[in-house]
Amino acid sequence: MSEITELAEKLRTEGERMVQFFSELSDDQWANEVYTEGTTWSIRNVLSHFVTSERGLVKLFERIRTTGEGASEDFSIDRYNAAQQERTKNLAPAELLEQYKQVRAEAVKWVAGLKEEELEIKGRHPFLGETVIREMIKMLYIHNQLHYRDVKRALR
Repeated sequence: MSEITELAEKLRTEGERMVQFFSELSDDQWANEVYTEGTTWSIRNVLSHFVTSERGLVKLFERIRTTGEGASEDFSIDRYNAAQQERTKNLAPAELLEQYKQVRAEAVKWVAGLKEEELEIKGRHPFLGETVIREMIKMLYIHNQLHYRDVKRALR
């Protein structure tokens, strides 16, 4: 199995697990607080973050692939996340879940369409800094797994 196929498959299966998990939450659980430092984030906010961050990152990855141009030096993850939370604040969990399915399917398709040598293209990731596309793709599912762990903790 090629590395591209492995990465795409990992994204696909991880995405399916997230959809399954979020689909099983009760209406009350969506409001459980996950993060309370700074702006409080509920489980609903975390799913919104999955949608908006992945949508933005795949666009960034494509720009890096085609131009080598990554995130700007002055890019603020906190400002971006706050703006995206504001933009999605009126979406219901079910709407966010549908958007997540679509965004993840697009990410899997994008990764599956890469050439092996494109995994080595370097660019600036907003969190990782200067790195190759391979590591950026891996960060997509690692990122979600870190937040998933925190969401599970908030449900105890």
